[in-house]
Amino acid sequence: MTKEKIIDLYMNYVLEHETVPKSIYKFCKIINIKEDRFYKDFGSLEGLQKEIWNTFFEQTNSLLGKNKDYEGYANKEKMLSFFYTFFELLTLNRSYVLFALKEQGGKMEAMAQLSGLRRHIKDFAAELVELGNEGKTLKITKQNPAIFSEGAWVQFLFLLKFWMEDSSPAFEKTDMAIEKSVTTIFDVFDNTPLDSIIDFGKFLYKETFA
Repeated sequence: MTKEKIIDLYMNYVLEHETVPKSIYKFCKIINIKEDRFYKDFGSLEGLQKEIWNTFFEQTNSLLGKNKDYEGYANKEKMLSFFYTFFELLTLNRSYVLFALKEQGGKMEAMAQLSGLRRHIKDFAAELVELGNEGKTLKITKQNPAIFSEGAWVQFLFLLKFWMEDSSPAFEKTDMAIEKSVTTIFDVFDNTPLDSIIDFGKFLYKETFA
């Protein structure tokens, strides 16, 4: 019984029963493991829920690492590739993700699950900025990793909400939102935001009020 198998069984359990397990004891009994085996990988059911999102991030990084051209991408293309891949993984697990974020509890409970993912995404974005800054000699042209990484997290939350509500075939509107939002955030930090922000604003207005 591996860590990944326990996660898989948990996700299947909540979808089949449309509720979270009442206790670790009952969950372990259902999947036929001892409690001490559960505690080797997870401190609580909440910890398991957080680890599911961490696993989505790890799987995304693994898939990106298999692309031999990825390391040669510019930062913008790396960010695009990350979001495209991450949301493809979410789509493969859409039923669970929707349950976890909409059915399990309120906004605070949903955000608590994402705390580990938030750290991973911010670290990923900060690393992109730091790599980009290495080639810049003037301090004024360097980007702020802390601000950029927080912007990337807010961007992810917007895309997550957009994807949850997207009913377009193959979630093609989410792909459009990813492209436009990534272009905008990079243009903002390159001090050329106007055209992209106007374009992105029109897109958001159309999707929200059409």
